[in-house]
Amino acid sequence: MFKGIKDRFKYNSSVKFLKQELAKEPPKIERESGISSVGCIVDLDSFEDANLFYDFVEDYNLRPNGVKIIGYKSYYDKNSPYSTPVFSDKDLGWNGNIENSYALEFLSREYDLLVNYYTTENLLIQLMSIKTRARFRVGFKDVDRVYNDLILDAPLKDFTTFRKELRKYLGVLNEIR
Repeated sequence: MFKGIKDRFKYNSSVKFLKQELAKEPPKIERESGISSVGCIVDLDSFEDANLFYDFVEDYNLRPNGVKIIGYKSYYDKNSPYSTPVFSDKDLGWNGNIENSYALEFLSREYDLLVNYYTTENLLIQLMSIKTRARFRVGFKDVDRVYNDLILDAPLKDFTTFRKELRKYLGVLNEIR
């Protein structure tokens, strides 16, 4: 019984934290234009093949370690091997903290481009997105527009279209040559 109450308080404190962060002006990341590092937050419950994001290495002429991917699963078994580092609902801490070593490692970096690859609002994914330091953010129209600088209208399952549209708009914005 106490665990359920504790979880509810954690959730409510995190929702409060998220609302406060969204009300603030996003921090400015001082980096030159151009894409040299890409972070991807992927909803693995809705889109399973996170390895497709490694195609960005070729698309933007990045170093092999220029793409970092973290996946969200509503539930995962710590003993099961995942090809992508994963975080889940059970990693929610107090006041919007995410208690997961993969998530903390992902958040410790700065990115030129953050890809928010999810279409349903989810507290943990939104916390990851708001805490990630990125100069430019891209996502889908179905999620709160506050999280993204560029919003694409493509089906989540159609990665090829998303990839093509992203490349086109990054070219228009002089982020890639």
